[in-house]
Amino acid sequence: MARVFDRGVLAWCLYDWANSAFGTLITTFVFAPYFITAVAPTPTEGTVLWGHASSIAAALMAAASPVLGAAADKIGRRKPWLGGFTALCVLFTAALWLVRPTVGDVPLALALFVCAAVCAELAFVFYNAMLPGLVPRAFLGRVSGRGLALGFAGAIASLGVALLGFVREGAPLAFLDRGAAGHVRATAVMVAAWYAVFALPLLLLTPDGTASGMPLRRALREGVASLAATLRGIGRYADIARFLAAYLFYSNGIVTLFAFGGIFAAGVFGMTMEQVILFAIGLNLAAGIGAAGFGWLDDRIGSKATITLALLGLLAVGGALAATRSPAVVWTIGPGLGVFVGGGQAASRAMMARLSPKGMEAEMFGLYALSGRATAFAGPLAVAVATDAFDSARAGMAAILGFFLVGLLLIGRVRAPGR
Repeated sequence: MARVFDRGVLAWCLYDWANSAFGTLITTFVFAPYFITAVAPTPTEGTVLWGHASSIAAALMAAASPVLGAAADKIGRRKPWLGGFTALCVLFTAALWLVRPTVGDVPLALALFVCAAVCAELAFVFYNAMLPGLVPRAFLGRVSGRGLALGFAGAIASLGVALLGFVREGAPLAFLDRGAAGHVRATAVMVAAWYAVFALPLLLLTPDGTASGMPLRRALREGVASLAATLRGIGRYADIARFLAAYLFYSNGIVTLFAFGGIFAAGVFGMTMEQVILFAIGLNLAAGIGAAGFGWLDDRIGSKATITLALLGLLAVGGALAATRSPAVVWTIGPGLGVFVGGGQAASRAMMARLSPKGMEAEMFGLYALSGRATAFAGPLAVAVATDAFDSARAGMAAILGFFLVGLLLIGRVRAPGR
């Protein structure tokens, strides 16, 4: 088991930095707003289409992650799976360059986004599953928090590169055809390169499990059998089941909130692309601080108490943002939302690591991913339906708060794991 600060652990944390550019620039703050404002027929229809595409990606990922996680436990190694899905995500992301600002490219945009998003999420299953074997149990909270803090720092850095190098007038890549959105489309290529380069340290330096020598086909077969046995005997893992039920709801709210953050900023508060990116930088800076701070708090008061605190904060700040019509209020309290998002995500990963039985980490993190994605269609669908029904993106924004409330009620039934 590695020391808290050795290079293998730091390389593991850096993968969060690598992955963050995809979630920040593609899923949330650049490509998603570009799609709804420049590719889709109308912003409202674009929001609905993006919501449905996000739901499809979530459903595919939810179906695959527990089976592949259980198979990885049988094989004993996680890095080959992580590396393979990372490479596929890089390829699909780079191909988003082909999406031009024309309605005819809507199917291509959605297909590439769904494929890239599924691969990014599956890679993260195996990344998370490496955490319990890296450091002593007493440090799971702060290592998880530091990884997420690096992720949010990477989000800020990638946003800065996108803003200064691609989006602003007079940027170094100003020679790209802005009429064909070349400066925005090029950010997809930048994200692909970013992901590939910063994922390498983990693949080269972080220790992996010992290979069992089991063939892939047999591992898949036995993985399915193991997963079925786990689900049939879920009573033996009662606290894991209770936690996953709570996580199913509140993670839905967190993912949907970040996925539609750029859309809300542009559609509800009329921010320009440059303002959206600046707001995103502030949001991610706050989230990184929250992840690091709450990770430290997790190792002292426990994961359950830390998650509860984060959910209360999300309800308070999220409710204020849904009610306000003042851009000044958004700029003032909006970053506070990031503090609780970062803290909640760090504590959730640490809690799953603490609850996972030894030798079943990938299977359990596959179920963790399944819980986060099995009904992940519900968040984007709720936004799409509320937006469509009320012809207002603000209504979709308000719909997210219900997921935080249900998660808060359910987390109270979980017995706190040891620290």
